Amino acid sequence: MRFRNAIFYAVSFSLAHSLFGYTAQAQQLNLPDGRAFLPPPPQAEEPAQQADLRAFEKTRGLKDKARWKLAQNDANLNPSHVIKDFSCAVGFNLDPAKLPAMVNLLTSLAQPVEQDVSNEKDFWKRRRPFVGTNKDICTAHSDGLDKSYAYPSGHTTWGWLTASILASALPDRATQIMQRGRIFGESRIVCGVHWKSDVQAGYMNGSAMFAALQEQPAFTEQMTKVRQELFALRDAKTAPDAKTCVVEQQAAQDAF
Repeated sequence: MRFRNAIFYAVSFSLAHSLFGYTAQAQQLNLPDGRAFLPPPPQAEEPAQQADLRAFEKTRGLKDKARWKLAQNDANLNPSHVIKDFSCAVGFNLDPAKLPAMVNLLTSLAQPVEQDVSNEKDFWKRRRPFVGTNKDICTAHSDGLDKSYAYPSGHTTWGWLTASILASALPDRATQIMQRGRIFGESRIVCGVHWKSDVQAGYMNGSAMFAALQEQPAFTEQMTKVRQELFALRDAKTAPDAKTCVVEQQAAQDAF
């Protein structure tokens, strides 16, 4: 599955080895089953599918523009990369090297989240929007991508879950963080690898997962360390990249 490859191939062997204890612990987490609570993807004759088609066609015109390049950036699910993507949203530079607990937490969540999303995609078996067309997408074609399913979006689930974690730790920046989480999901529409409704389901999926984690010790114990690290890094007052922040603010104005 594309989502599996994106997460697990991005995490280096040495990092995965050092986090073995976290991963084993995370496998005991209880996550909700989206096959039951998510709505089914729209059918061909339904208005929602027509909206999906319009969004796909509209975003093909973004190729090589700043929004397209942001979508390419957002395709990278390496935990360290995803964390850094929220620097503008939190208002300071998120240096993964100084956030080992945050990296650990995301890495520990990768396997159970991936398993849930894979089960959901296999259940609905919805084809990706570019399949059967010659339309451009923002990432390279591969059998893993072209033959994998679309609903719900795993990248969006992951991005929204990450945004929720950060927003809970930094509630004064929750608005900006969740906005970046929305943009992260919309990057999959821009990329052309997901339908709009796949992304909307990904937001719901990530929210449900975050809600389910709240009273689970394997999660809450790590969150205490995450908050401590974020507070210390915020006090260092290292500004994020200004050009990146402008691109993200422009992206926030888009509607698909």
